[in-house]
Amino acid sequence: MEFALGFVIAVIIALTGVGAGSLTTPLLILLLGLPAKECVGTALIFATVVKILSVPGYIARKQVDWRVFGYMTVAGAPGVIGGALLLNKVPANLVTGFVGLTIMIMALVNLLRFDRVVRHDRAKWLAPVGALIGVEMGFSSAGAGAIGALAMMILTKLAMTEIVGTGLAFGLALSGLGGLIHAGLGDVNTAVLWKLLVGGAVGALAGSALAPRLSSHKLRFGLCLTLVYIGGQLSWKTFADMYGTSAALMTAGATLAAAGAIWGISAYLRSARAPLPQASSRAAGEP
Repeated sequence: MEFALGFVIAVIIALTGVGAGSLTTPLLILLLGLPAKECVGTALIFATVVKILSVPGYIARKQVDWRVFGYMTVAGAPGVIGGALLLNKVPANLVTGFVGLTIMIMALVNLLRFDRVVRHDRAKWLAPVGALIGVEMGFSSAGAGAIGALAMMILTKLAMTEIVGTGLAFGLALSGLGGLIHAGLGDVNTAVLWKLLVGGAVGALAGSALAPRLSSHKLRFGLCLTLVYIGGQLSWKTFADMYGTSAALMTAGATLAAAGAIWGISAYLRSARAPLPQASSRAAGEP
């Protein structure tokens, strides 16, 4: 199973820039039953190797914006270190639940289609975003693809292929650093990792070859729907086992409320760009 899992995830990463942590970690927990901390460390190293194979193709096609990459990476690196150290201070069960919640919320946010908002070149604002993503990656292995892509959609004028390429390069830098830290802390399952890498190496090359021919936007939409389900399953199972069904229901309600608030903000931002209707010449009193 690990070989097939590595292949499928690597293809998705290469095509959409999403899935290295947000897909790998919950699947390792749900399908293989590994401890959450081991899954985070294993996912980060797996993501590093897959992105090493995927990023050169985007660089060759000049689809990596190095200015945006620099803003996000310089701020994100310290965040990864902090997130990795934080992970070892939190009980394992809570880590599993929060990983599921994080993944579900990120996927819901991406489904809100922020790309409809008027886009400006505010790349410098990506630095604090990169720091937050770094903390999230060090803690849960997720964030560089999902949150990073969303931030670039709002704060830059990059094309979708450039967002994917820049996100992959950014994720490579942070997952490499986070993977080294987790490996040093002993949070890596090497037996599973090697099997994932064998399938992932083939998947990364296949995905890079397919990338110019497929719509990453449609693939990202389908992936986000899948992540909502996976994240929901993971968080529900964890909190229901720990605190009972009522606590799980409250958690689900709070998550939906947060997603609704974000949807309201996105709707406001979309409406803010809509041109006001002009009065007709007859309404203005003209003949």
